[in-house]
Amino acid sequence: MRWPCEQDMNTIGSHNETHAETTTPASWEPKIIAFVCNWCTYTGADLAGTSRLKQPPQARLIRVPCTGRIDPLFIIKAFESGADGVLVSGCHPFDCHYNTGNFHARRRWTLFRALLDFVGIDSARLHFSWVSASEGKKWVDVITKVVRDVRARGPFQAYRTINRRFAFPPYITDHGEEREGAPEKTKESAHA
Repeated sequence: MRWPCEQDMNTIGSHNETHAETTTPASWEPKIIAFVCNWCTYTGADLAGTSRLKQPPQARLIRVPCTGRIDPLFIIKAFESGADGVLVSGCHPFDCHYNTGNFHARRRWTLFRALLDFVGIDSARLHFSWVSASEGKKWVDVITKVVRDVRARGPFQAYRTINRRFAFPPYITDHGEEREGAPEKTKESAHA
């Protein structure tokens, strides 16, 4: 399965591994992944750019059709790949191009915060906002606040252990070999 932003995520992760140990807190800059709605927030961010409004360069935007279509695994994958913070931003309530997509997103993310804490990701690193296509200034304010909040929390280092904490322990095969991962199903175990 390919993630919609796989190349960007891999670049962030590899950069963070070498960058985190060699930088001092004074020179460190956060890496923000922003999942933005195609119809409103992305257009608002574009308006901010064409209006030449000053905004922090630490955010990497990933345009999605609707915030209601963002799988929570995309956010976990962003953190796992070394993002220091994630922003999800879409249309205002009752202004979604897909009618109720932003309501689905809001309900999903309310429940998702508890899962983040469970897997060891500080839920304060995940931000949500609603920015319309005509709100370029609001986009600048939102992304500036996210960068400032994440910078205050410091680098996110727990991404190195996310997979290891939830990995299957090694197991011994029927032939006495030790293997990593989940045991493979055999015909016998499938019928049991």
